[in-house]
Amino acid sequence: MTVSRMSFAGAFPEGLGAVLGLEKAVGASGLESGLVTLVKLRASQLNGCAYCLDMHLREAREAGESNARLDVVGAWREIDSRFTARERAALALTEQVTHVSQGGVTDDVWTQVEAEFSEHEIGALLTAISAINVWNRIAITTHQQPEG
Repeated sequence: MTVSRMSFAGAFPEGLGAVLGLEKAVGASGLESGLVTLVKLRASQLNGCAYCLDMHLREAREAGESNARLDVVGAWREIDSRFTARERAALALTEQVTHVSQGGVTDDVWTQVEAEFSEHEIGALLTAISAINVWNRIAITTHQQPEG
């Protein structure tokens, strides 16, 4: 059984506060909370973060997101009818930013994002993607376990 290595919040509360500041900025940005949740889920899937997947899936269901959409976030490219063009652009950007070392963000994806989001929203979206990647790395490294 994997045991948590440490409490990040207890060990470095200033770091926790900094990452929470990113979350607060995204929350105040005007981006739709459902879209931000999809970003969090997709990045957490790519990174293999069970702790974050568990938390954000629970939050999405509590917010009224359908299981039909949540069940296929990992295969969003295959199902045009369940995700809007805006969500699809955000998910594509999430994948490429999360795997930035594999070629960065392509011009095609950037064009899709620019077609759906204002510059302010793109800044917020990049911050949301970056924040969940930080959370994933902290949770995976410290062996955080899903609740229950």
